[in-house]
Amino acid sequence: MSYMVGFGSNYPTQPHHRGASIMTIKKDPKPVTCQEGYQVWFNRDAPNPNVLVGAIVGGPDEHDGYIDSRSDYQLGEPATVTVAPLVGVLARVATNNYLVCRNLLITCRR
Repeated sequence: MSYMVGFGSNYPTQPHHRGASIMTIKKDPKPVTCQEGYQVWFNRDAPNPNVLVGAIVGGPDEHDGYIDSRSDYQLGEPATVTVAPLVGVLARVATNNYLVCRNLLITCRR
């Protein structure tokens, strides 16, 4: 199971996200009210019409289970707090690689 939308063959198809769960105006130009968006689109048990490629959802519960349900915001909401640790680790790795390469260049030039 991938918790990144659009990555792999088994990823979340119903992340808790209003923009992804409502049909785009390019396919259905009829305006959607807040109530209509919630009742008609948000409560549907079907994949979101708009795929949030790259969004990372909350992930599994305490028993390592994940139910792909738009109504479960704790597991299915893509948020910056979910990806912040990953971005921090990748930034550190990138910084270390840069410093190692930079030190090697300085050492080689001497």
